Amino acid sequence: MCEIYGFSGCRKRELNTDLREFYSHAEEHPNGWGLALLDPDNIRLCREAVRADQSDTLKGLLHQPIVAKHALAHIRLATIGHVEYENCHPFFGTDHSGRRWTLIHNGTVFENDRLNKYIYVQKGETDSERILLYLLDCVNELTEKLGRPLNAQERFSILDRFVSGSSPKNKLNLLIDDGELLYAHTNFRGSLYLRRDNAGVTFSTQPLSEGNWEPAPFTTLTGWRAGELAFTGYVHHNEYFFNAESYKPLFMAYSGL
Repeated sequence: MCEIYGFSGCRKRELNTDLREFYSHAEEHPNGWGLALLDPDNIRLCREAVRADQSDTLKGLLHQPIVAKHALAHIRLATIGHVEYENCHPFFGTDHSGRRWTLIHNGTVFENDRLNKYIYVQKGETDSERILLYLLDCVNELTEKLGRPLNAQERFSILDRFVSGSSPKNKLNLLIDDGELLYAHTNFRGSLYLRRDNAGVTFSTQPLSEGNWEPAPFTTLTGWRAGELAFTGYVHHNEYFFNAESYKPLFMAYSGL
């Protein structure tokens, strides 16, 4: 699959040590990399459809201090979508209130009729991009209904309904940043961990060498503000179990068979 990394801080933190180790896993995830620095005073979005440890761009970035309060990172092993720039994470968009949303995903959506219409409007081919487009539409619809920007609880509730309703039969390891909250969700056991310290909270698919790591909350969405837990969603108990047979139609479709 893929690996994901995210940080929500109460203060800015240098992330180079974490990111060097995270991107060192690229040999097993060779189909692209991405990095999003999401502080309002320093927004940077970088992604390439090349192996992370072979990217001159990434080497240049890591050669300088990477300091942020909000950050997401991704390395890709393609299951849905070819190895192209448009299919690399993070995916990002802006809702009608001007709020920027950024999403990374480790998983696969096998069944979700609500996402199908976005096949015809998305820039790439991934189910991950379709998730973001759907969530933006949900946010915009409620914003128009209420006639004002949504508050944090309302935004969290939209995402909570999505993961609860979409997690059966689908692998939804997600990190999403909306400029205020970092949303985290996993329903595949042993595939998302967190570390808490005096700078904030860090998420990673695999525990990194620095700090004390623990499993992230399982089968429930959490929302983190400035490194502190702000919201906890419904515990839906829809654990995903790997089934190689379910991937065969996807591999056939994208190999042209």
